[in-house]
Amino acid sequence: MQRRHDRIASKNRDQFAEQEKRSRINHSKRTVGRHEVQSWTRATKQSLCLMWQKVKIQLMLSMSFLVTVFWYCRRLYGFLAQLLKWWSDYLQRKLIKNRSVLAEVDLLGYSAREWKGETKQAKHMREAYNELFWNYHIKYLRQVKKDNYCVLRAVLFQILSQGIPFPSWMRERDILKLPEKLLYSQGCNWIQQYSFGPERYTGPNAFGKLRKCMETLKTNWIEISGTKDHEERGNLCNALFSDESKEHRLYEAIKFIMLYEVVEAYEQIKNREEPIPHLFSLLLARDTSSDPLSFMMNHLNSIGDSGCLDQVEIFLLGYLLEVKIRVYRLHRFNTEEFQVNYPDEYRREWNEISLLTEDDRYYHIPVIRT
Repeated sequence: MQRRHDRIASKNRDQFAEQEKRSRINHSKRTVGRHEVQSWTRATKQSLCLMWQKVKIQLMLSMSFLVTVFWYCRRLYGFLAQLLKWWSDYLQRKLIKNRSVLAEVDLLGYSAREWKGETKQAKHMREAYNELFWNYHIKYLRQVKKDNYCVLRAVLFQILSQGIPFPSWMRERDILKLPEKLLYSQGCNWIQQYSFGPERYTGPNAFGKLRKCMETLKTNWIEISGTKDHEERGNLCNALFSDESKEHRLYEAIKFIMLYEVVEAYEQIKNREEPIPHLFSLLLARDTSSDPLSFMMNHLNSIGDSGCLDQVEIFLLGYLLEVKIRVYRLHRFNTEEFQVNYPDEYRREWNEISLLTEDDRYYHIPVIRT
């Protein structure tokens, strides 16, 4: 009985030992698995941390680069904007400085600035300006560069800015051929003595220079008068009357057309053909312009250089351009000659332009507002 009991106890111990062994083995396996999982997790975290550090560094570098590029682009944009503004202001100042016909200014303000003081002449001029402002509806004034092309500039600027087309007789003839016709058809080889204003050029190349002048006049007149938009036409005029060399060619072309008209009238008088306008009789009656050559040498050649147009020549100017030129002569205020028309014989269909002068030498452009 005792042996049986011992065998059972021994068997139980063996079973317990076996269970304990299996338990330790399972525990060991669980411990090893847990360590492997922890080790894998730790390795994964370390790898992710390393990758993040690298990505973070790249992101920081990229952000720094983008911020730097943005800063430089902003600085460059600011610099270019300032440069563009400076260049625009420079061109505008240069354009205004070179412009021979300035923008509109208040008439009475101009009068107050130009005629200060209480002298008899200053009071007389202020009264004349007041008369224009209140009774003639002239509210503004455009100042014209004071040189010996002044009246030609004031007249031609208004013709172009108003879009007045070529005179009818110029449309019927090719004005580019007028120098050739005068030189070859009518034998006026003395036009080689023609002088181009302040350039004072005379010589065998006068014919070629005159043709270039006529081309400049025709091209610009056709282009500007054909522009229907008023603002665009004004911009074209401002650009044209800021180019001195091109301006001078316009005026020399007008001078030559005046000479051509005088030659035509002189030939009609010699051949006793149809009656000519009275203004040609007045012009050719002067001792200094009794024929076309003396007219050119004593009058036309000095225009733009040392002389300007006389009143009889303004009559001729209005006649050949087919415009009625109304002139307000402020120094003749309170007389019948305060307001005069050039020419005094004109057709109803002619366009009208206005001039204002204080001394019959320099002219400005009055602007009417009703």
